[in-house]
Amino acid sequence: MQDKYIKQIEDYREKIKSTLHSFTKVKEFYKKEVMQAMEYSVLSSGKRLRPILTVEFCRMCGGNYENYYDIACCIELIHCFSLIHDDLPCMDNDDFRRGQPSCHKKFGEAEALLAGDALNTLPFEIITKAYNSGKISAETAVKLVGEISQATGINGMIGGQAFDIYSVKMKNFNIHNLNLLHDLKTCRLLEAACVMGCILSSADDKTTESARAFGKRLGYAFQIIDDILDVEGNFDDLGKPIGSDKENGKLTYVSLVGLDKAKEAARHQTLEALKILESFDNNELMVDLTADLLNRKK
Repeated sequence: MQDKYIKQIEDYREKIKSTLHSFTKVKEFYKKEVMQAMEYSVLSSGKRLRPILTVEFCRMCGGNYENYYDIACCIELIHCFSLIHDDLPCMDNDDFRRGQPSCHKKFGEAEALLAGDALNTLPFEIITKAYNSGKISAETAVKLVGEISQATGINGMIGGQAFDIYSVKMKNFNIHNLNLLHDLKTCRLLEAACVMGCILSSADDKTTESARAFGKRLGYAFQIIDDILDVEGNFDDLGKPIGSDKENGKLTYVSLVGLDKAKEAARHQTLEALKILESFDNNELMVDLTADLLNRKK
């Protein structure tokens, strides 16, 4: 990435981290351990891609993005909740996340489960407070809640998690099944992050749907690259063991079509995402970030 965009991304990350920290600063005695588990998970190193998407699409569409870091962080809280639950023994049973022990390894399964549950509901409290304070309108609040809940629930990420478990039992699992799995499990939250920025900037329907289409393409590329990194990556970069998909019997782009075709698919989805960005003004940072994600190592 160009230096000026690296600086802007780092500024975003610092403000996002500060905002995330504000949600867990006050720890009353009876909820101290759960909040420590929440804080441990949300403040660990991460790309912060989802809130950055919300902030950037709000900015590109002419919104006052600096007022909405709390709302942008809502989608990161959902993402962190999903990671905590993903790592539990009843799911993927992973001992490490982002280079440190998984939440349940650090705090125990009960505290990790409650921390994930708390992070799942906190976004709706944040949005409600934004409405009550006059920061956003009732219409905007309803749109935001609708977008997050649909992207998170049984017709979104959680549905994708259910399909992920079910897919291991399928005899004829194919590339179309895998695309649906990626759509639900990965794309929906990235789509929501982009759309939330449009909602906050009062963008029109056409612009909003373009943002959603971009999020879907970016999500496909992102997940395919994750599949590639599970084969070619290393613990130091990824912060978690590689090869876990194969060990858990999960089919990926690499196992279905091979490494070379998987890389080509990631490039294709990235190019499609970049084409969609052409319709947005002030898109230079997002173009640079999208292209850079294709070559990420973690």
